[in-house]
Amino acid sequence: MYNLRVQIDSGSGFCFGVIYAIQMAEDMLDEKGYLYCLGDIVHNDEEVQRLTRRGLRIISHEEFKNLRNETVLIRAHGEPPATYQIAVQNNIELIDASCPVVLKLQNRIKTSYDKKEPIYIYGKQGHAEVLGLLGQTNNNAVVFESLEELQPETLPAQLTLYSQTTKSTSSFYNIKATLEAQGYQVTANDTICRQVSNRDKELRQFARLFDRIVFVSGTKSSNGKVLYNVCKETNPNTFFISAVEELDKAAFLPGERIGICGATSTPMWLMENVQKELLSY
Repeated sequence: MYNLRVQIDSGSGFCFGVIYAIQMAEDMLDEKGYLYCLGDIVHNDEEVQRLTRRGLRIISHEEFKNLRNETVLIRAHGEPPATYQIAVQNNIELIDASCPVVLKLQNRIKTSYDKKEPIYIYGKQGHAEVLGLLGQTNNNAVVFESLEELQPETLPAQLTLYSQTTKSTSSFYNIKATLEAQGYQVTANDTICRQVSNRDKELRQFARLFDRIVFVSGTKSSNGKVLYNVCKETNPNTFFISAVEELDKAAFLPGERIGICGATSTPMWLMENVQKELLSY
């Protein structure tokens, strides 16, 4: 027996936006037995599979366009205006579980767009939330993941800066400061979700307490990649897994202290299963 001492980070697990979306989905599944969801309800394959077994039907935007007279869940990431227009045309009832933080950001971007401000969004190209934000500008905003992507000769002297809600606060303000140092006038709108951004500091503190860290997250989670790197920087003995089956017993030593943590899209039940497996060594 390895007699590992294993602790789960109490701050890890679903953010309130994901909890809300999954609760709405489960309520509808209890009532109806099945429910369509536009895209993965959360960027975690294990949780998606659990809900799929209960009757959740994940559909693409193409499939959504051809759907008629059904009920469809909009996940926490939010959707562009075009989605709501299609729903009206196709007599689709929408169960809108868009995160309130995302909706607030969408509204602010729409207001800036109506004022004809040049809008720049710090975010991941193609991410579900970012596509919803772009939709508020008729896809006229500029999305970038690093300053290197922006061509100085194309930047306006004055610009309005926004961010995907799950991006790093420090990175956002570093971008603002760098642009201002280069002579640009930047109106920065900090709409980053603090439940997500505060995880950075909390996870650094957690990762220092253990011999090894097991970070549990779906491979599609942008938030998961950021927080994994936070743990890895703090504790080099950090491993990334998406499922219990990916654990490698040979990677641990008897008597070690193991910390388990995850993304805001990682279900607590999955981290508990990882803990149970480690304790069985």
